[in-house]
Amino acid sequence: MEKGKYIMAKYRKLGRTSSQRKALLRNQVTALIEHGKIVTTEARAKEVRKIAEGLITMAVREKDNYETVTVSAKVPMKDKDGKRVKEVVDGKRVTKYETVEKQIKKDLPTRSHARRQMLKVLYPVVSVPTENAGKKRNTKEVDLVAKLFDEYAPKYTDRKGGYTRIIKIGPRKGDAAMEVILEMV
Repeated sequence: MEKGKYIMAKYRKLGRTSSQRKALLRNQVTALIEHGKIVTTEARAKEVRKIAEGLITMAVREKDNYETVTVSAKVPMKDKDGKRVKEVVDGKRVTKYETVEKQIKKDLPTRSHARRQMLKVLYPVVSVPTENAGKKRNTKEVDLVAKLFDEYAPKYTDRKGGYTRIIKIGPRKGDAAMEVILEMV
């Protein structure tokens, strides 16, 4: 190495081991994509921004890369109250099914690859209704990859990067670390 030349780090270590750092960044990227904005320190925000913008760029590139296919599916029949219709067959109560034609989006290989790359970064998110707090019933898994493809990608198609903004909100009380709001533009 020549005198006076310094090698810049490719990323910030954030004072953590690699596994802790990776978990922290995945958590914050997931929260940013789910909620649209997060409050964090400036150094973390700059690292999260890199990952999040990469995911959005991938979503924008692959947003129209699917084909619509018609498939037939067996769906349980329901009565007026929304309960499944049962019938007695050989002494057993069995749910009655009907065949329905459905239109589904079938990913082409490159979009499928992009989806897997996104799932490598994003954690699974479960939404819990407020009236059922603390219970497992009626919880739904939020599909953040679909949110990237269906919500963020159309919004940012005409933008060439710069999907997030960092707004400084002042030093933190405990350690005077600069706190910022990282939000989608």
